[in-house]
Amino acid sequence: MLDQGAPPQNPIPAAPASQGVAARLLRRKPVERLVAEGGQGEGGQLRRSLGLWQLTMISIGATLGTGIFVVLGDAVPEAGPAVTLAFVIAGLTALFSALSYAELAGSIPVAGSSYSYAYATLGELVAWVCGWCLVLEYGVSVAAVAVGWGEYLNELLDGTIGVTIPAALSSAPGEGGVINLPALIVVLLAMVFLLGGARESARANTIMVCVKIAALVLFCSIGFMGFKSGNYRDFMPLGMSGVSAAGATLFFSYIGFDAASTAGEEAKDPKRDLPRAIMLSLIIVTALYVLVAGVAVGAWNWKKFDGSEATLAAIMNDVSGQTFWGTLLALGAVISIASVVLTVLYGQTRILFAMSRDGLVPKALGKVHQKTGAPRLNTVLVSLFCGVLAALIPLGKLVDATSIGTLFAFGLVNIAVIVLRYKRPELERTFRVPFGPVLPVLGFLFCAYNMFSLDTVTWVVFGCWMAVGLVFYFLYGYRRSRLATNEDLAVTAEK
Repeated sequence: MLDQGAPPQNPIPAAPASQGVAARLLRRKPVERLVAEGGQGEGGQLRRSLGLWQLTMISIGATLGTGIFVVLGDAVPEAGPAVTLAFVIAGLTALFSALSYAELAGSIPVAGSSYSYAYATLGELVAWVCGWCLVLEYGVSVAAVAVGWGEYLNELLDGTIGVTIPAALSSAPGEGGVINLPALIVVLLAMVFLLGGARESARANTIMVCVKIAALVLFCSIGFMGFKSGNYRDFMPLGMSGVSAAGATLFFSYIGFDAASTAGEEAKDPKRDLPRAIMLSLIIVTALYVLVAGVAVGAWNWKKFDGSEATLAAIMNDVSGQTFWGTLLALGAVISIASVVLTVLYGQTRILFAMSRDGLVPKALGKVHQKTGAPRLNTVLVSLFCGVLAALIPLGKLVDATSIGTLFAFGLVNIAVIVLRYKRPELERTFRVPFGPVLPVLGFLFCAYNMFSLDTVTWVVFGCWMAVGLVFYFLYGYRRSRLATNEDLAVTAEK
């Protein structure tokens, strides 16, 4: 075992060019090295300022939002009233993966999330693929959420001052508009908060999370007044295939519970608090999703959801017979969805920070501002990328692309738990997935099942994304990786 980042006593030269390609692709980064480098960036360090409460709020903030406020309207036409069952299926998939995340976060508390876990267990190529999937998961998720934010902003403006943003400025080109300006604006606002540092961003997020929970409780209170049991009579009109398709779409709603794991290098006590934050956030979010979906379908016939925007606000207006409650919910949605943009964007920057430190992406993305403790250039570039996506790409395409990237990364995390237990049984674990390898295997199978429920177009997009990522890796990361140079000899020494 290496001594907390100390170099080997007998330095061994970096892997020679004659070494097999397969061996170089499977080089692993020791857990001790990952942990020892925690917080270290170019020119500064991340600051440990987040406790259990803030970490849990980050996970809830990243998860609870567009999935229930917007994507519900897309999922109900696929599953009918059985959308509640689809939420449970998606939640079980997330639960199995969350258990694996909790174990790895407690033993490898670093910023890279599943990318770093894969690097320690499955090798550099798999870690790169996982990191590339996380770029798809987090980056595209920010864009998708931002698009949903714009829909509720229009609902709020219509209910308060009687005007809406013209379609040309509030819709993507593929949906009859020129640019989705509100989506771009909310991403840039989140960028401003993140540039101020993790502590300040966490405070703003906590306030927004409280607002979003209050908004959903308000919806349930009003929506239950219009509950009709007859709306559940034909519970599964499109069969189990419809439920499966909706479950794959709704998995997008659970993306974000792993956001706490990206804060591993800014948590005060990461080994204790990260597993707790991940599990607490998933339990709270799942309970709210099932409750809200159940009330929504009880208040509206499932066929009315097709083509609806700002669905929950529309239901409240219909049930109450007045626009006040829907407008109030739209205000809560505008605030709460903004928190998803903030926290998911935060997670994306920290993953790229970790990848930069390992040399797989340019070092400039790991440069930390000494005053704020934030990776500024990283934050600006990621925000601009996500903002452009949000402004120009329709929501539906973004949701499915995000889901497949997430499912792939989650599947790898379940495998990583099994591999790490086999290779490093003595490693300290503050949380262990119960029932040995059974639940991680189930988690992997659930992820695979949901991936194959997605349509062919989504798979084509995913394949193209992976191809681009592999080209980048072999042209840049393969040779610039710190494990391929004299900057880091850990893997060579281990072998």
